[in-house]
Amino acid sequence: MKITNAKVIVCSPGRNFVTLKIYTDEGLTGIGDATLNGRELSVASYLTDHVIPCLIGRDAHQIEDIWQYLYRGAYWRRGPVTMSAIAAVDTALWDIKAKAANMPLYQLLGGRSRHGVMVYGHANGSDIEHTVDEALRYAEMGYMAIRAQAGIPGLKKVYGVSKDQLFYEPADASLPSEHDWSTEKYLDHTPKLFEKLRDKLGWEHHLLHDAHHRMTPIEAGRLGKALEPYRLFWLEDATPAENQEAFRLIRQHTVTPLAVGEVFNTIWDCKDLIQNQLIDYIRATVVHAGGITHLRRIADLAAMYQVRTGCHGATDLSPVCMGAALHFDTWVPNFGIQEYMRHTEETDAVFPHDYHFDKGFLYAGEKPGHGVDIDEKLAAKYPYSRAYLPVNRLAHDGTLTNW
Repeated sequence: MKITNAKVIVCSPGRNFVTLKIYTDEGLTGIGDATLNGRELSVASYLTDHVIPCLIGRDAHQIEDIWQYLYRGAYWRRGPVTMSAIAAVDTALWDIKAKAANMPLYQLLGGRSRHGVMVYGHANGSDIEHTVDEALRYAEMGYMAIRAQAGIPGLKKVYGVSKDQLFYEPADASLPSEHDWSTEKYLDHTPKLFEKLRDKLGWEHHLLHDAHHRMTPIEAGRLGKALEPYRLFWLEDATPAENQEAFRLIRQHTVTPLAVGEVFNTIWDCKDLIQNQLIDYIRATVVHAGGITHLRRIADLAAMYQVRTGCHGATDLSPVCMGAALHFDTWVPNFGIQEYMRHTEETDAVFPHDYHFDKGFLYAGEKPGHGVDIDEKLAAKYPYSRAYLPVNRLAHDGTLTNW
């Protein structure tokens, strides 16, 4: 089955998405997500100008060889742009292969390891009371696991806190907006949030928290220790992970489970973290870590060290990526949890899909392939709109820090 054509579709039904569609001589098509938040057009160009010309005439069934061709053959390996482009091709090819086999993707990967995929939702509020109310609302919606983020007194805007409680979108301006930050205020405030959450929710729900790379290792150790009485499911992105050894210092100070990896692109970004058992959950995802082919390798390495998966699933991942991730989650033996931020009605209309939510779980569909399509005519009504993620500055002196 030969690849005859491929094209990139950029649209913005509430936020920007980049989608690759591959065509074959047998009439089967497949789509893959190529969205890189705030840098979407860089991946679109990489695909259009450099990747697609290399795909025409190749056998669509040779997924592994094509993956190696795009990774090793480029010489300039890794990085978010390259790996997002490779992921789009890889996802589209798995979609085609599963359609050719007339089976849902999870069956092609090896079949079910679970009946459904436990997901967590995002409860956030302007203050602790507001966040607690939102967490209770998520519990009423059936979520078994809830991520909680709250506004901090003295800071104007805090990551994870949105005016729209269900559809959080951080890429909020045509040029980067600037937020202020104080780790001291954050460290004092956050344990109070989880004390209140446990008081109101009890102990039947899993609670998660995202620190968003903002602490030093010793600060992260302090927070993890302070949160131990509230038994978090995980503390996410406690410190930047370019230096994987930094997590060793955090481990020395807390038994709060640690999760990291949404910005990782390859197995090399997490090799030391996994093999030294410095994390409990690896959050690499289909679109940014080279597709299903490479994410399987990361998951297999993690399984050797009892590290479980917890794939990123924010709104900057299109339903195409979510559909593929759910088939991966349904199969992968060392699954932990899946992030689930709901897309807007406009996005869902552009990307019709057959996965569904019920009582705290998402369920991959049974259609051949990954079960997600794109309505190109509708997508054309939502042209690209430049949007950047914010930047962060320290509140006391304006120094640029991690957002």
